[in-house]
Amino acid sequence: MDCGKADRRMYRYLDGEITVWRRWRITRHLRRCPPCANGYDFEVELREVIATRCRDEVPDELKRRIEAALERACEHDEQHGEKAGSSRSGSEPGPGVE
Repeated sequence: MDCGKADRRMYRYLDGEITVWRRWRITRHLRRCPPCANGYDFEVELREVIATRCRDEVPDELKRRIEAALERACEHDEQHGEKAGSSRSGSEPGPGVE
C-alpha cells in the first residue's frame, strides 16, 4: 500500500469502517512508514483531545423537546404499522461495505 492510499483511508481506519484485510494492510504500512505513522499518531491524539475537552452541555429543555419528538415519531410509526428504521433512505451501506 502506498502513502496516498493509506492517507485516503485513514479516517475510515480510525473509525473501524474498513475490512479486516485493508485494516491489516494499513497497519503494516504504518509500521513501515514513519511519516504516515506520525500522521496517524497525530489523528489519534487529536481525537482524544476532542473527546475529553470539547464537550458542550445540552440544555435540559432541548433534551425534553428531543425526547418528546422521538416519542411522537415512534407513536406515529406504531399507528401506521411502520417498523423502526423503515424510513431509511437506503443510502447507508450495509455491514462490510466500504
